[in-house]
Amino acid sequence: MTIKSMAATLSFFQLLFVIQLSLAQMPVNSMPVGIVAEAAGSGPYPAVAESFASMPDNTVYRPASMPAGELPLILWGNGACMDNGLGYSDFHREVSSHGFILISAGYPHAENVSALPPTEEVVQDDGTVVQRAIDPTTPQQLLDAISWAERQNNDPASSLYGHVDLDNIAVMGHSCGGLQAIVIAADPRIDTAIIFNSGVVNAGPGSGRSGISVYKDALERMHTPVAYINGGPTDIAYENGLDDYQRINHVPIIFAENEIGHGGTFRVAVNGGDYGKLASAWMLWQLKGDRQAAGMFTGEDCGLCTMPGWKFMRKQLD
Repeated sequence: MTIKSMAATLSFFQLLFVIQLSLAQMPVNSMPVGIVAEAAGSGPYPAVAESFASMPDNTVYRPASMPAGELPLILWGNGACMDNGLGYSDFHREVSSHGFILISAGYPHAENVSALPPTEEVVQDDGTVVQRAIDPTTPQQLLDAISWAERQNNDPASSLYGHVDLDNIAVMGHSCGGLQAIVIAADPRIDTAIIFNSGVVNAGPGSGRSGISVYKDALERMHTPVAYINGGPTDIAYENGLDDYQRINHVPIIFAENEIGHGGTFRVAVNGGDYGKLASAWMLWQLKGDRQAAGMFTGEDCGLCTMPGWKFMRKQLD
């Protein structure tokens, strides 16, 4: 019997219960296994999103037509630590189209859609009660994706077979996902990081909105070049990110800001806008040694130095 046929015989509340039960039994990953988004991106290898049955809690971005050889691997943490792996799909396909395999945290639900995580009441040390996010994704599921990618690299049946460069791995993330990226950046397998609109909360994790526990001493465990891309003084993470930049003096680092707020340009411009350009250039330089891409960040007349609306600082950078 279908829900429609039940409607004639059940009361409103009985019918509501049946609908809720049906929704609860729906698979969490509503997208089919396989290609789940059309090819896009301005790079030489237009990229698609792909869902894998062997890794249902993450979403993969890769060139639609894989070029010969191995491609560096990039891990991504979503804003709000949400579990929608398609939440930044335009931006992700742009980065991947320049010759990268990108794994985003989260099931592939809906393109370019964000969602706030559920919350719970937490009693702080001073007795006050605050709402704290229950993060739907974790740094560990992205670290686990490295091992998964290694298995795919050795599986002739996989679309990634022979294409994953496990010697060149990066992490990046937005907001709560930026905190995930800071945690992951301590892993010795990571070669560079980009922190978008984020930074370790100055007053400690108990004062932030996310449930992720990360303190300022995590910055000392960064061992690779890192870029902080920020939305300027109106960005809720501005002070935290700027403080991180001021504290990090042991690795090459940049801090770039534009008065675009906490959401950045991920969804408001084609291919992720300036964020897509900066992320692609940074990864081409750091993971592929592209000297032309390095010109976005190095030299007195660097591309970012003259990009309209942007302010830029750097330390320990060649």
